[in-house]
Amino acid sequence: MSAPPSAETIASELTEAVHEHRILPGMKLSEDEVGEIFNVGRTVVRQALRTLQHSGLLSIERNRGAFVAKPTVKEAREVFEARALLEPRTARAAAERVTPEDIALLERHIVEEHAALDAEEAGRALKLSGLFHIEIARIADQATVEAFIRQLVSRSSLVIALYWRRRNAMCESHAHHALLDALRRHDGEMAEDLMKGHLLDLVSQLDLREHPAQAPSLREALAR
Repeated sequence: MSAPPSAETIASELTEAVHEHRILPGMKLSEDEVGEIFNVGRTVVRQALRTLQHSGLLSIERNRGAFVAKPTVKEAREVFEARALLEPRTARAAAERVTPEDIALLERHIVEEHAALDAEEAGRALKLSGLFHIEIARIADQATVEAFIRQLVSRSSLVIALYWRRRNAMCESHAHHALLDALRRHDGEMAEDLMKGHLLDLVSQLDLREHPAQAPSLREALAR
């Protein structure tokens, strides 16, 4: 019999389910249900849920419990405005520092993203798209900015779950290919301009009106 999962493992699995839109904004994560699904005690569950809270994916309300964060329209705008301020300059810095190994890694991300889209796994494609942006921040070698971008990408996943109009194309394929080409050429100015345009295009695909999110059961979302 295998050992029960750690709080870190549970937090990772819950985070992946949120990013892949199997767990949707507004869903309640009951301590008892999470504990039953993973066969762990409340202490471990609470540690896992606090990890999600610290990453901005979860809100814990007194006397009500834990809920997947549900960004308002105002918050949705702020998330992408912040990304538009940070990511273009980060793309420029990444173009100056990128290595052949980095290029190969980004190429694999694009291949996997397209495979997910072809398989109609929109949530997984979204997750891979977000990781592409995080990798660019890592390549830029700006640890503080990278930490901010990681949080913003996580929040973006929630925003897209609520407000996206075209769920079959999270990041247009040509946008990431064009960014990759600019990075490969070490063209910082082009990388910056392309990232600006890419983020503006993402915002244009948001339907920023209030929408209720219909979520499946937690057990169904985690397929356990």
